[in-house]
Amino acid sequence: MTNPSLYILKFKPILKEKIWGGTKLKNILNKDSNTSCIGESWEISDVEGDYSVISEGEFTGKTLHELLIEYKEQLVGDKNFERFGTKFPLLIKFIDAKEDLSVQLHPGDEIAKQKHDSLGKTEMWHIVQADKDANIIIGFNQVVDKALYQKHVDQKSIKDILNYEQVTKGDTFFVYSGLIHAIGRGVLLAEIQQTSDITYRVYDWDRKDSDGNYRELHQEDALEAIDFKNEEEYRIEYKSGNNGISNLVQCPHFITNLIKVDQNMVISHEKFDSFVVYMCVEGEAVIKNGNTSTDINIKLGETILVPACIKNISIRSKNVKLLQTYI
Repeated sequence: MTNPSLYILKFKPILKEKIWGGTKLKNILNKDSNTSCIGESWEISDVEGDYSVISEGEFTGKTLHELLIEYKEQLVGDKNFERFGTKFPLLIKFIDAKEDLSVQLHPGDEIAKQKHDSLGKTEMWHIVQADKDANIIIGFNQVVDKALYQKHVDQKSIKDILNYEQVTKGDTFFVYSGLIHAIGRGVLLAEIQQTSDITYRVYDWDRKDSDGNYRELHQEDALEAIDFKNEEEYRIEYKSGNNGISNLVQCPHFITNLIKVDQNMVISHEKFDSFVVYMCVEGEAVIKNGNTSTDINIKLGETILVPACIKNISIRSKNVKLLQTYI
């Protein structure tokens, strides 16, 4: 018996309650939630215990993990399968920060492999919506070495040396492993990252959880993994024209572009040898697999996965913005 053909996939979002979460994932991105503290929507996940489940078509009810074991290179591409095997290499999320997230950083591949048998965590953020005067923390506001950093950690004054960036819709940031950062209150963003759930918390604003406890900090791990490079600019500058593709991030872990469409656009995946993820960050569109007549709708807050064996798609829209990600 031959396998059914792969098609463009949608998944059930995995919603995560967080101490700092809010209601924007429900109210702005239309996620199905009855609570008031949803912080994350995991759109595509192959994290153990949080496998994404397909929500439409012939594979409804199957997990991404099961599909990858069955379809291998057809789903992720030859080079990705050779490199990652049956582990989907990216974790795709929307995040709503009603309150400030902890000041944190993530280990790179080497430390993560050694300590956690995991990939490291390099990520990028694209701001979907931001309240007035909302900001993020990214990097330091001055040259910082190990001694100065340790002094501020000991004195609980780490916030005095952090770099704050005011943000608005469309702003994009590259958060490489080892870079200190935090999402600020009032920010709703799309996050693309390596498949890793390892976070080293450095400072948590002295707040307590619902049981009256402080959350765990990871000072020793953070000190080993931190990158003290002092960049001048963390914000990604890009130009975005209609019916064009603007590159946002190009790194060994993923490539992300912004695509704006206000009519019809055909996109070839011929040269990618990779799955391609599309996150809708504005408007809506109809997307068609070039090999079939089947349409799939995507609107603000939705994400689709195009298997590597599908070599081109067409996008029909009057007003859509999509983040396109592949490896």
